[in-house]
Amino acid sequence: QVQLVESGGGLVQAGGSLRLSCAASGRTSSSYATGWFRQAPGKEREFVATISWSGGSTNYADSVKGRFTISRDNAKNTVYLQMNSLEPEDTAVYYCAADLHKNPMTYGSSWPAPYDYWGQGTQVTVSS
Repeated sequence: QVQLVESGGGLVQAGGSLRLSCAASGRTSSSYATGWFRQAPGKEREFVATISWSGGSTNYADSVKGRFTISRDNAKNTVYLQMNSLEPEDTAVYYCAADLHKNPMTYGSSWPAPYDYWGQGTQVTVSS
């Protein structure tokens, strides 16, 4: 079992920045790819970014490329999502997820289904 806890969400004005954290506990000796997803009211959960266990491979949704950066510190069992130039359209609950079936060099899927564990989410609200 891997438990994931997101933090760092909040209210920010358009153009501002936030850094989300995803702290893992439990079976952290296993390697796993991590993904960030978000879900706005009335919409489906959508992919934001993902990173391999090694940290050397990343993938981003087109809507966040150039604005968001995913990174990880395995010594701290934490994955980060640095969000810059935030827009009102970024308003959503942000979730992190772990996929224990990827090799350490491969980032996770852009689809929610393959992920094994999910956090409870953190709210990000961007005002215009």
